Amino acid sequence: MTALDQVAGWQETWGVPHAAVAVVRPDGVVARTGDLDVPFHLASVTKVFTAYAVLIGVEEGALGLDDAAGPPGATVRHLLAHTAGYAFESDAAVVARPGTRRIYSNRGIEELAAHFTTVSGIPFADYLAEAVLQPLGLAGTELRGSPAFAGRSTARDVARFASELLAPTLLAPETVKDLVTVQFPGLSGVLPGIGRFDPLDWGLGVERNFGRPRHWAGERVPGTAFGHFGGAGTFLWADHGMSLGAVCLTDRDFGEWSLAAWPPLCDEIVADFGPE
Repeated sequence: MTALDQVAGWQETWGVPHAAVAVVRPDGVVARTGDLDVPFHLASVTKVFTAYAVLIGVEEGALGLDDAAGPPGATVRHLLAHTAGYAFESDAAVVARPGTRRIYSNRGIEELAAHFTTVSGIPFADYLAEAVLQPLGLAGTELRGSPAFAGRSTARDVARFASELLAPTLLAPETVKDLVTVQFPGLSGVLPGIGRFDPLDWGLGVERNFGRPRHWAGERVPGTAFGHFGGAGTFLWADHGMSLGAVCLTDRDFGEWSLAAWPPLCDEIVADFGPE
């Protein structure tokens, strides 16, 4: 049985109506199951697209990572790394000084996109389309609402984006290094729906806690990997060392089923497609 054979049993075992999963290399999809052209809600996987667009804007000079943004004392870097001090929800208040706590925050990403619009004069959804979606040919992807969670896409498009993460064409190597480098290291925090990690590591818009016990992607995906999961039952991860990534889109919300089904899937993907 191959890794993706597991997905065929998700409907019966976990009540997942539909799922599309792709294993990705820099040059494209190497294994797949499900319909890659059906659109799904991305939920927080949207944040990776948002971060990528912001970093393109940084390279173009529209803003800087250490420019002031968000609450007093915070910067673009703080917002991308969930250390600006905002609480989780979109209407949440500031609950910590910038740089002192890792608080996963939709509000922070929304404030970042609003700041981007202010300094660039371009609505963020338009810039995302022009800077990321159109150059990569992601015609099945759109942002309708919050840049933290309102993306909608197909597994084919997200897999194409995963290939871009593995072998970037839109960002310079030094920017990609910043993307995956842990920002404000040593801060603990709660990974929503999973629990506390000490430390809870984050790059510039991407999670960096892979390979740890209790992680949603199991323990065989190495700690060098980066990515995100979404509350809509979605995930994306990539690892430069293995030149390997994985995409999973479903229409069942994240929950206990995800923590039962995703780790063995990701572990088996590494066993099947990772280094010998």
